[in-house]
Amino acid sequence: MKKVLLTLLILILIIAAFVFYTFSSTGYFREVNNTESYSVIAEIPMKGAEDFTISYEDGFMIISQDDRAGRRDGSATQGNLYYLDLDSGDLKPKKLTADYKLPFYPHGISLLKLDSSHYQVLVVNHARGQTIEKFELFGDSLVYMATYRDESMISPNDVIALDEESFYFTNDHGYTSYWGKLAEDYLGLGVSNVVFYDGKYKEVAGGIKYANGINISKDRDQLLVASPRSFTLKYYNIEDTGDLSFDRNLDVGTGIDNIELDEEGNLWIGSHPNLLAFAAYAGGKKEVAPSEVIKITNSDQVESLYENDGSFVSASSVAALYKDLLFVGTVMDDRLIVLKKK
Repeated sequence: MKKVLLTLLILILIIAAFVFYTFSSTGYFREVNNTESYSVIAEIPMKGAEDFTISYEDGFMIISQDDRAGRRDGSATQGNLYYLDLDSGDLKPKKLTADYKLPFYPHGISLLKLDSSHYQVLVVNHARGQTIEKFELFGDSLVYMATYRDESMISPNDVIALDEESFYFTNDHGYTSYWGKLAEDYLGLGVSNVVFYDGKYKEVAGGIKYANGINISKDRDQLLVASPRSFTLKYYNIEDTGDLSFDRNLDVGTGIDNIELDEEGNLWIGSHPNLLAFAAYAGGKKEVAPSEVIKITNSDQVESLYENDGSFVSASSVAALYKDLLFVGTVMDDRLIVLKKK
């Protein structure tokens, strides 16, 4: 009888430890305060503006939009890319993919300037299996170029071009089964990765807990990978072959999502301070999820600039500063938010 009770006690302690670890490592105990130091300049109607990227040189933004809540609830609609002129003053986006007829559920995006007149745009697409679509942007007109498809695209989340012929992308999960993904999310298993393409596909970084947003440092020497499940930003050195060597982890204290760089090379990141609340929100079990925008300087200083409990901005996934305007995109909200410091 004593052995049975001892075994039961040990089992209870193990379960309690697991529950505490899950809650503490996902930000459940984090208090999120509503930042009052910003004024709302605009609310741009757009369902699921999950990612965007800015050309500071030419003053425009490309937005990746997908109605994820609609897809979750059985009313899927075609996603789109939008062009937003940031210097025009009207903040009215233009749909770039109005004539794109292939099924399109866009996710992470990359923008690479090719010459004075046009850019390359790469975007993760979840509508035709798992693919990465390649476009070229001429002014505010988009032309489809190619589709990349490979078995290494297990669960692609974000993509970044190294140059015109090569790119990196993250897989946010290493497993495809329901139970495997569940174990990754709640046990914090580090089995997601980064894949490099230069004509061939190869894994160049692994052992990551939910590899999410990805970008390249201003000097083009390092790859930056968001690991929201571990509340860290991971830095890798880029080798001449495209291979990566691990440099360091930076503890950021929140579930970071997409990574944007400003003109000085500082990082602006939309984040999920409470991952359990975000999971419930994404699954349709909660109406809101808290949001946070952080800035990371070149000296690795982490600053929380904006917080909201979800009542105004739910599940912020991307953020960037353009001049004096702070843009915040979300996973499933019905608008893209534009703020200005009071």
